[in-house]
This record gives sequence, structure tokens and C-alpha cells, in this order.
Amino acid sequence: MTLFVDTSAFYAVVDHDDENHVRAARSWNDLLDGNTTLLTNNYVLLETSALLQHRLGPAALRAFQQEVVPLLTVDWISQQRHQAGVEAVLAAARRKLSLVDCISFQTMRQYGVQQTFCFDQHFRQQGFETIP
Repeated sequence: MTLFVDTSAFYAVVDHDDENHVRAARSWNDLLDGNTTLLTNNYVLLETSALLQHRLGPAALRAFQQEVVPLLTVDWISQQRHQAGVEAVLAAARRKLSLVDCISFQTMRQYGVQQTFCFDQHFRQQGFETIP
């Protein structure tokens, strides 16, 4: 099984004070124990890295880069897909829907992935199944 992992899940796993940490940590451990391919994209990695460094500091960023990123399959976004994501976010014209979200939806559709590990309601609104 392949599962897409979003920034909201990565952050909740790392930040012990996050309201979703307990559920995120349990789900993360279950995923690591199973035979699951963890898919993300470089936009999510950038967003997660910036968030971790800003809120939790360089040690959290280092741990993420050294311990989590090697476990992931990363989809590297091309200029063409970036432009398609920009067009999608502009067409949606919704303040809280981000470019990273739109790019992530593209990644999931391109890889035929229906499930995502996230705490972001936009994925469910797009018809994807969310875990937890």
C-alpha cells in the first residue's frame, strides 16, 4: 500500500505539544511496522522543514531530515506541475487552500494514491481518505 504524508502529519508526529501528537505518533508507528510506502513531495518537505525550524528549532529539523526523510519516497515537482498547481490554487480562490495542498493533490492523483496521513480537511474535501 502507498500512502501520501502531509505536513500536518509530519508536524504532529514531531511536536509532542501538538494537539494531534498522540494519534499521529500511534499512526506513524503503525505505518512503520507495516508494509507501507510513504509518499510525499518536495513541497511538503520544504513546508515541513520551514515549520519545524521556525517553531521547534534546528534540532527538530535535523532529526526530521536524518530520521524521517530517508524513509520516504519523494515526488520531485517539475516546473510544469508547479504551474498547474498555481493555476489550481488561483482557480479555487480559497484563502486557506495552499499551493502545497494543490500540488499534493496532483501527486496523489498521479500516483493513484487514495489515502493520506494528515490532519488537513482539504484532502477529505478532495475525495481522499484520511488517516487517522
